[in-house]
Amino acid sequence: MAHLTRSILLAGLSSLAVATPAAAQEAPPPAAAPAAAADRPDEATIVVTGTRRTDRTVADSPVPVDVISSETLSQSGHTEINRALTQEVPSFNFPQPSITDGTDVIRPATLRGLGPDQTLVLINGKRRHTSALLNINGSVGRGTSAVDVNLIPTIALSRVEVLRDGAAAQYGSDAIAGVINFQLRSARSGGKATATYGQYFTHVDDVQTYDGVVVGPGNTPVTAPDTTLVLDYTGNDRRRRDGETLTLAGVIGLPIGAEGQINIAGEFQDRNGTNRTGADPRRQYNLIGGVTLDPRELTFNRFSHRYGDAKTRDTKIFVNADLPLGDGETEVYAFGSYNDRQGNSAGFYRLPSDARNVPAIYPDGFLPLITTDTDDYAGTLGVRGELSGWRWDLSGQYGRDRVDFTIKNTLNRSLGADSPTEFDSGGLIYSQSLFNLDVSRDLALGFGNKTTLALGAEYRREMFDIRPGEPDSYANGPAGGAPGAQVFAGFQPIIGGQRVDEKNKRHNWSAYAEVDTDITDQFSVQAALRYENYSDFGSDWNWKLAARFEPVDGIALRASASTGFRAPSLQQQFYAAQATNNVAGALLDTVTLPVDNPVAIALGATPLEPERSKNYSAGVVITAIRRLNVTLDVYQIDIDNRIVVTDNLAATRIAGVPCSVGAGCTPQGGAIATILNNAGFPTVSAARFFVNGVDTRTRGLDLVATYRVPDLFAGRLNLTAGFNINKTKIREILAAPGVLAEVPQPFVLFGRQESLRLVKGQPRNKINLSADYERDWLGLTLRSTRYGKVLEAGSPASGIQDVHLAAKWITDLEFRFKPMGERLTLAVGGNNIFDIYPTNSPLGVGMPITRYVTPFSNFSPFGFNGRFLYGRVSVNF
Repeated sequence: MAHLTRSILLAGLSSLAVATPAAAQEAPPPAAAPAAAADRPDEATIVVTGTRRTDRTVADSPVPVDVISSETLSQSGHTEINRALTQEVPSFNFPQPSITDGTDVIRPATLRGLGPDQTLVLINGKRRHTSALLNINGSVGRGTSAVDVNLIPTIALSRVEVLRDGAAAQYGSDAIAGVINFQLRSARSGGKATATYGQYFTHVDDVQTYDGVVVGPGNTPVTAPDTTLVLDYTGNDRRRRDGETLTLAGVIGLPIGAEGQINIAGEFQDRNGTNRTGADPRRQYNLIGGVTLDPRELTFNRFSHRYGDAKTRDTKIFVNADLPLGDGETEVYAFGSYNDRQGNSAGFYRLPSDARNVPAIYPDGFLPLITTDTDDYAGTLGVRGELSGWRWDLSGQYGRDRVDFTIKNTLNRSLGADSPTEFDSGGLIYSQSLFNLDVSRDLALGFGNKTTLALGAEYRREMFDIRPGEPDSYANGPAGGAPGAQVFAGFQPIIGGQRVDEKNKRHNWSAYAEVDTDITDQFSVQAALRYENYSDFGSDWNWKLAARFEPVDGIALRASASTGFRAPSLQQQFYAAQATNNVAGALLDTVTLPVDNPVAIALGATPLEPERSKNYSAGVVITAIRRLNVTLDVYQIDIDNRIVVTDNLAATRIAGVPCSVGAGCTPQGGAIATILNNAGFPTVSAARFFVNGVDTRTRGLDLVATYRVPDLFAGRLNLTAGFNINKTKIREILAAPGVLAEVPQPFVLFGRQESLRLVKGQPRNKINLSADYERDWLGLTLRSTRYGKVLEAGSPASGIQDVHLAAKWITDLEFRFKPMGERLTLAVGGNNIFDIYPTNSPLGVGMPITRYVTPFSNFSPFGFNGRFLYGRVSVNF
């Protein structure tokens, strides 16, 4: 298997790299249109996602499909493809969190308010492997592993198709919210090179500069009601000029033989980090004699944190080619990719007086840094053709993602003054091998205009592995205090007496059948059935039925119903991490556990089951008015057995003995401590694991309208409007399993904070408006996006209130100039030109002290960086 998958990968990166077959789409793609005509696909555009017909268009598809060209995606200063998609697809959400470990660098996106792992991602119609990273911190998508879409360079694409409908019966696991299919460029000649440079020019809203620390008589501290030092604020917002980003990209298409092609695309991006932190008013140093301020307190730079985009350096290479064989009815195709990303982000600053610091190493405290190194590669090799009226496609592929963590400017407190300041904290590895065969043909049934039958089978094998860190990265040394590298303790090989660093594998095979028929010119029906069998949890059947009816020309009704599922990822089943905290002089373990770990089993964990969904949608398509296209779709998605992370199940003990009353003790904590002690784990103070914890219902509406003005001031104008409204509610929460059912009430397995993150952590509604004008040598793009309200859930029972993020409009503007026709394009523009920030997090008594240094919520759907200005040079050849 290893030799075979390596061979596939090498083939995918060789000179025989791929055409663009979309998921089981045997027919070759339509020829690429010239850029001027292709930058705005219309209702007549052939789509290859959501159908295995070769002639389905956007307008006559029975399910909603958005088609977005590479040109449209490139008309922005932000070169991350997720940022571009959020401006084009109303139900697409891409928050940009900070101080969330690896999620700072590998940032997931969502569709229709669901999880990042509930959208299937394809490249040329073939399933893309996911990232090895598990998003485990408090951000949107907590507990998920998703495809790292930002590894895909825009310049390598011809277009993106977004299917906004459940499609598990057609494509298998994960296609609950929809499918995003990235189609690679397949031109036989020509190319493009671009250079983009930009940076942020912003006034950080309500984050003030300061002149110093207010002191009392005799250099004594003056404190605020929340116990922080009083700073002498200037009343002026902080100005920032950062986030300098250089992106160099290019693609070239070359002929192979008489009809073959190879396209080679590359992108290099160097992005400096941003910093939107506020001044830290906490006292940094111990008082002298317990009374007066340390003189260093007055000169300490209180903008000591880093809160914003991580510093990253990306190298991306994509190859795509095909070559007809013999008489041209059979062709070999391949495509492949290689990605390297170096990311650098920060944790919370460790104060000089912090018990986790060693003053002999860092007398003024330290800001621990996380270096996240991503190495990702994939390759697909296939052959397709036609035999006796059957179109066939046989392919194999392999993809692998590896994420390694190096922690710098840190220490292991338990090693004392001998601690290193840099650690290899280990890493995560995920790989996927896939083989499939798809066949289809057009049938003459004696009724209807055209019927296409498609059949297929697929075999997939997955692997997930944890690479332990170096021993010092998690060691419990002789000096006492918290063991492990500060900010990110190394992955340990053994937790709960069980090895967690062994390779975890599974495989599944599937078969499907699909029929797509035009019963009349006005009425079409699509039906699909798929069977899946997984080695770890068993089998699953899924079905889909969709129809479109056009009672009068230009007005069509469409509807679909389907079932779906998402298999629990290997990351969710086998991720394991441990940290040790010093509590009242006792070293106690806090762990995230695989469901088969003895500690998790003692707490009632059971093997994960797949998530199961039921999708319903109905809509109308209006094309009766010339140059106007309107689609309106409503949908409902019911998901049972959603996989979530439990709350921290905290045990309370005194001298190792479970306690239910007294300082720091609770009846619930005492009961959990008793369970753990009886199971032989007396030092585990808190644990969490994955469960099939909640059932949800998501209801929403998508409205998309486009209007074309072909002759306006001797140019052409394209207008687009999109609207999404989306609401998720929890229908049922899992009761405490096993022995946890005996824990005294109130006991919460999946609490308020996590529940609200799931249902209110993404915008309830979103509006996308855009105008694109082209005239000879001049072009202009204006976009404005309204992000609806979002809630960052607090913990009122602990005195931490919710943060309500108000709706905000974000506006982008770009001017383009073509002094040499289509050969050369110069562009200048700005993203968020009005320098809008999300609602500031409230401060004061009862609020986390950390909000001074994290003044904006990680749940902001448009980030919190402010105005970005840029310029771009593009050369076509």
